[in-house]
Amino acid sequence: MNINRAKEDIKNTVKIYLKKDEFGDYRIPVERQRPVFLLGAPGIGKTAIMEQIAAELNIALVSYSMTHHTRQSALGLPFIKEKSYGDMKYDVSEYTMSEIIASIYETMEKSGVKEGILFLDEINCVSETLAPSMLQFLQYKVFGKHKVPDGWVIVTAGNPPMYNKSVREFDVVTMDRLKVIEVEADYATWKQYALDRNINPAITSFLELKKEFFYHMETTAKGRSYITARGWEDLSEIITLYEEEGLTVDETVVDQYIRNDNVIKEFCAYYDLYQKYKHDYKVDEILSGNITDIAIEKAKKASFDERLSLLGMLLDKVQAEIKDVINTSDYLTELMTPLKAVKVAAADNGKNIAEILKLQAEAKEKMINNMSSANALTKQDKLKNKRVIRFMTDLYKELVAKDKTFGSEAFDIVKARFDAQVDEMKQAVAVLSDRLHNMFEFAGLAFADGNEMLILVTELTAGKYSSRYISTYGCEDYHKYNKLLMISERQNDMKESIKQLDLL
Repeated sequence: MNINRAKEDIKNTVKIYLKKDEFGDYRIPVERQRPVFLLGAPGIGKTAIMEQIAAELNIALVSYSMTHHTRQSALGLPFIKEKSYGDMKYDVSEYTMSEIIASIYETMEKSGVKEGILFLDEINCVSETLAPSMLQFLQYKVFGKHKVPDGWVIVTAGNPPMYNKSVREFDVVTMDRLKVIEVEADYATWKQYALDRNINPAITSFLELKKEFFYHMETTAKGRSYITARGWEDLSEIITLYEEEGLTVDETVVDQYIRNDNVIKEFCAYYDLYQKYKHDYKVDEILSGNITDIAIEKAKKASFDERLSLLGMLLDKVQAEIKDVINTSDYLTELMTPLKAVKVAAADNGKNIAEILKLQAEAKEKMINNMSSANALTKQDKLKNKRVIRFMTDLYKELVAKDKTFGSEAFDIVKARFDAQVDEMKQAVAVLSDRLHNMFEFAGLAFADGNEMLILVTELTAGKYSSRYISTYGCEDYHKYNKLLMISERQNDMKESIKQLDLL
């Protein structure tokens, strides 16, 4: 299965494992809650989905890579303790608490979150001395003499033997105590992740044309050759920074992340072409409505690969702007809750509005710190809440500076600042609406009703942010072409059905 399906399966498993009956007992007893074993190639996003699951379920996450652990750090250090049995006293070996188990308790203490996921990566690559204890842990959820606290679901991950020489294959007894989920690299799934992470558009456009280069492993005369999703993501970050600094992206740079000579050459050749397309087509001008006959004729005569690259540039630009609008909308929606409390307080002229804003900002900050210490907050949610804190903190300082901290006078300033940001977002939506129209107009003139228009509509439909934007703010061009293409598809389906009946 792909990583998205794996995420949903793990998320559902965690929800079921944490489900309780009327007496507060877990519906599935802890001893029957099989640890999840996520088995898949390296660099496909196994760790990333665990962070997403914890954030979405509002529970904690403690992560460890087991290759970094010795037997002592995982089980704890031995010490001698005197114990009495009957009339006799004996020196008995005990163990300090496992570093891993201790981390769970520390996370609960810091965050106040009592349920979570213990994620152990590279579980099948542990050292020889630790291997027997790991098998015991998977079966009984115990390190040394210390048990994983109730309410903590164990999820593990590992690579198949073909990818890692250090892998130790589990026996049937161990595997029969695990919930095994096998996951494969899938470009279509990663593509949405790429939008969320602002992956450099040159990379996404290249992989649209060469999906077979998204993930690849082989042994060559020169040794192991590999390409991973992690490699593309890290390369994206470097390329973006190189472009900001005006540095040259060449094979030497790409080779540091993509370990395949053929793909390096192909990507570098495409990257140079991509920069040329950006210069030739002037995407910003097209989206701004400056659609020239030269650009239209050039697109009409272009090869299919060049057309796809052009579409990719247009979509990447628009999707990034859509994402910004949606994130701003989410931030303003989040901000409304504390501001409603401020509005109620403003009716009482004796209440200090500035102090209320300050207290709310501090409470929000504490929440972020608690959830962050539990690894239960997505990057997007953290950014959204930080924007809310900044808004309230800035207003607090302004009200104090103007000595207008009480009653309706203070609230009028608060409302004016909020309304100004709402108006700014509405303007952004209006501009984006025009840019979407210009994109469709250009595509219609350059590609008519070809496959390119179908790709354009499909990408906007599949995009997490664009589909949400269109359902919220609308887009006449999208609905027009979507309807036309659906009619065309139905006609093609009917023709195919008739052909099968030998009526044509």
